[in-house]
Amino acid sequence: MKSLIPVVTAAVFGVAIASNSYAGGVKEKREEVREERQDVREKQRELQKAVNEEMQEVSRASKIIGTDVKNTKGEDLGDIKDLVLDPTSGRLAYVVVSYGGILGMGDKLFAIPWNAVRWSADKDYFTLNMDKEALKNAPGFDEDHWPVSAAQWQQQRGDLNRFYRVNP
Repeated sequence: MKSLIPVVTAAVFGVAIASNSYAGGVKEKREEVREERQDVREKQRELQKAVNEEMQEVSRASKIIGTDVKNTKGEDLGDIKDLVLDPTSGRLAYVVVSYGGILGMGDKLFAIPWNAVRWSADKDYFTLNMDKEALKNAPGFDEDHWPVSAAQWQQQRGDLNRFYRVNP
């Protein structure tokens, strides 16, 4: 029995040393993973910053369509579904924002004057200085009832510019 005690003691001591070194290895691995995650986050921020800088200079319509629109509080106001050009001036007149509904069904569309939205330089969305309730009451239309003629757009232009408080 006395000869068994040193063997058991040595075995317990060996397990204790091995578990401490294993725990130390786990801690080191966790720290490595944390550092890698931080590196990935930094790279993502750098890429997003580059995309934002490109968007401020000039942007393709395909990059604008689908972009989120939020208010100054960061609340979601929908996303850009389409762009409306003024063929006379060649300028972008409106962004069409879709808001409400469920899974794209029942969304209300809003023709928002282009100069009423601002690209958020440090974010990846456009900002509209309006709360959700005000947007719900904005002049809008549904997918099946777009203004189809220049006369209809012109008729809405004054109302929209007044509602969104912008100068044409």
